[in-house]
Amino acid sequence: MNVQRYTRIAGILFLVSLVAGGLGEAYIPSKMIVAGDAAATVANIHNLNFLYRLGFGTFMIESLCDITLVLLFYALLKPVNRRLSLLAAFFGLVGTALFAFAELFYFAPLLITGDAAYLKVFSGPQLDALALTSMRFYAYAGMIFTAYYGMSWIVRGYLMLISHYFPKFLGVLMIIGGAGFVVRNFLLIFAPAYASDLLLMLMMPGGLLLTFWLILKGVDLPKWNQRLNALQA
Repeated sequence: MNVQRYTRIAGILFLVSLVAGGLGEAYIPSKMIVAGDAAATVANIHNLNFLYRLGFGTFMIESLCDITLVLLFYALLKPVNRRLSLLAAFFGLVGTALFAFAELFYFAPLLITGDAAYLKVFSGPQLDALALTSMRFYAYAGMIFTAYYGMSWIVRGYLMLISHYFPKFLGVLMIIGGAGFVVRNFLLIFAPAYASDLLLMLMMPGGLLLTFWLILKGVDLPKWNQRLNALQA
C-alpha cells in the first residue's frame, strides 16, 4: 500500500467533493427556490434549465468522490482502530445512499411540470405546488443525510486525533465540523428556528485544511508503519 499516494488521491477527491457539494447543495438550489412562491420556483427551473440539471450532475460527481473516499479513509485510519474505521465507513455509505434518495425529489419537478398527457388532469398552479413540495421533500431528505455524514467525520476526526500520524488539530477540527452537521440535523427536527446554516460552515476550516494537508503533506510514515505493525502483531 502506497500510503502517500492514497492520501494525495483522497485530498484531490475531497476537494472535488467540497466544490461539487457547495454548487449542488447550496448555490444552485438558492438560484431556483423562491420560498413560498411555487410559480416563481417553477419558472426558475425552466428558465435556468441547464443550471438546474447541472445541480444533479454535481451531485453525481460528489457522490462518486464520497464513495471512493469512504474506502480511502477506511484504509488510512484502519491502523488506529479497525472497527471504528469500519463504523465511519458505514456512516459515510449510508449518508451517500440517503442523499441519492433525496436527489430523486430534486429531479422530480422536471417530470411534474413536463408535457406528459397524464399530467393534464392537474391545473398549472397545482403542478407548480407539487413541484415546490417535491423540492421541500428534497431539502428534508437531504437533512437526514447530514446526521450520517456528520457522524462519519466525528469518528474519523477522533481516529485522526489519536493516530499520531495525523496532526491533532485536524482531528479536532473535523470532530467540530461533524458535530455541526449532527447538531443542525436535530435542531431542524426539534427547534427549527435555531437550525442555522452556520453550523454547516463549521466543516469548512477543517475540510479545507485536511484537503491541502493530504495533498501536500500526507501522513507521518514512520508513525504510520508503527501503527500498522502493531495492528498486524
